[in-house]
Amino acid sequence: MDVLERLRRSLAATRAVLAERLHGPGEGVAPEQLEEALLAADVGVEVAEAIGSELVKLRRRGEVSPGGEIAWLRGRVRATLAAAERPIERGRPHVVLVVGVNGTGKTTTSAKLAVAARREGRSVMLVAADTFRAAAIEQLQRWGERIDVPVAAQRPGADPGAVVFDALQAALARGVDEVVVDTAGRLHTKHNLMAELEKVARVCARSVAGAPHEVLLVLDATTGANGVAQAREYGAHIPLTGVVLAKLDGTARGGVVLAIARELGVPVRWVGVGEAPDDLLPFDAATFASALVAEPS
Repeated sequence: MDVLERLRRSLAATRAVLAERLHGPGEGVAPEQLEEALLAADVGVEVAEAIGSELVKLRRRGEVSPGGEIAWLRGRVRATLAAAERPIERGRPHVVLVVGVNGTGKTTTSAKLAVAARREGRSVMLVAADTFRAAAIEQLQRWGERIDVPVAAQRPGADPGAVVFDALQAALARGVDEVVVDTAGRLHTKHNLMAELEKVARVCARSVAGAPHEVLLVLDATTGANGVAQAREYGAHIPLTGVVLAKLDGTARGGVVLAIARELGVPVRWVGVGEAPDDLLPFDAATFASALVAEPS
């Protein structure tokens, strides 16, 4: 199954929400109807109103004809998502911090990122920097055994900064290409824990030039627009290079990617479409737009 088909399956619920509300008579889709559909898909009020207002102007100027709104919307979604994309400066080792609140699937995502790196021929190391929970360390170690990737870990309660420092020194000594750091889940409102995350980032910077090269925020797609608030708060403490939208296959709120891109200017880098090791897909604006907005019948 190709990427587009896998995305189409995962976005089926969101696409259905849009299609139901955008199905209308021959005179086309009214801007208010479009806004309602976008809100139902959880793109957020600001984005829905902006897109609706843009359609009003274009229809007034005759640039979008009645019946052409769906094709225009697909192109608008693609352009919005593409505008947030940024190139990544790769390091050696390339250091990726995986961050987010509890329960979003950070540990599983970390393992899937390791699988993706291996698939591209890079050597990789996982780092269990969530030292608050012994279960988190054990979960990552089980993943490491399952996917045949080494896991750097210390005892529960160890200082996360020290764990990351030691892991990066080992990665440098071994010539590892990529290091994926699974950090502890923390609420974005807990400032002491966010300060600790900043410390981990500083440790990375002292150990490897330019690190962390990526800071990926894992968001649970089922939370919809609430994820935007999480991203905004995390970004206030540590620069985010991208978002991983997990559990996309279990929600009708896939439109949140538009809010992330337009309101925050943070690109979606990956989308999770299942529990298997290879169920993490690289994000592509054009493919996502095609999978999200159905062809008019």
